[in-house]
Amino acid sequence: MSNPPEKDKVRLITSVKRRGRLMDAWFEKQRKELLHIIEKFTLEDGTHDTKVPGLRLIRASRTSEPVYSVYEPSLCVVAQGSKVVILGQEMYQYDSNSFLTASVHLPITGQVMEASSETPYVSAQIIFDMKQIVDVIQAAGDSMRAGNETCRGLKVSQIDHALLDAVLRLVKLIEAPQDIPVLAPYAMREVIYRVLQKENNASLKQIAVIGSHAQRIAGVVEKLNRDFAQPLRVDDLAAEARMSASSLYDYFKEVTGMSPIQFQKQIRLQEARRLLLTGSIDAAEAAFQVGYESPSHFSREYARMFGQPPIRDVRRLRSTLMDETASDG
Repeated sequence: MSNPPEKDKVRLITSVKRRGRLMDAWFEKQRKELLHIIEKFTLEDGTHDTKVPGLRLIRASRTSEPVYSVYEPSLCVVAQGSKVVILGQEMYQYDSNSFLTASVHLPITGQVMEASSETPYVSAQIIFDMKQIVDVIQAAGDSMRAGNETCRGLKVSQIDHALLDAVLRLVKLIEAPQDIPVLAPYAMREVIYRVLQKENNASLKQIAVIGSHAQRIAGVVEKLNRDFAQPLRVDDLAAEARMSASSLYDYFKEVTGMSPIQFQKQIRLQEARRLLLTGSIDAAEAAFQVGYESPSHFSREYARMFGQPPIRDVRRLRSTLMDETASDG
């Protein structure tokens, strides 16, 4: 993996051993059916929206460079291949034996680790609606009550028949678009229910609890994602979250793996990189737009995160994109 943040300090987090168990015949049948449907509707590499609300399909026919993005609250299920996601100083690795859930918007670095033109990386991402999660928890009653503790907003868990079957039912609706308006809400509800049943996946439950520490931190995360260019004042954030500054820091780091300042920095630098790639502005203007007052300070932090100063990094990325386009053509 090239240029991960502070590579020597990254800690591997995974709740399953890759290749650690033999899939039985039924599980393998489900996985192959999921793979077949996704491949059928992803003829080209990339992320593909579908007519099923909240469902995206992803395909990659080659291993990738590290990709910097912000994960939405979602479920990611791999049908083929494997991927690594870095959050702060933690590395999460998952494949077709496992799934990843994000309970808040988190700045991550992702990299497809296993993929080829013959066996592409293929996955489904299901975006969560917090109202749907609350409705499922309320319908389930005491069996899904969550405590007031907080835990990491990113989690890798071992997938089972029940969850894979629910995901497959949702994905199958792509083939029957006339059924989507009626059946998609129920299929989505089942997926959420199966995810919430996982005992080690408490973060989604905690964030749905009104007034919980996790829900208040989710509000802070939302504000930092929205107002990343504004000066960060921890005391003001703490007051909005009805916490002391020290409690905010501790709970925020428990959920995101980062301090508020580190979180804001990643959001700012990711947005600056996007602006430089898609626009005609220079590095100084990008720095100003994302909230930096000093272009030299921005350039140092940019190089620390992405491995090269802004202009050189953008030039390399554009060259890589051109080479990939030429290769695909």
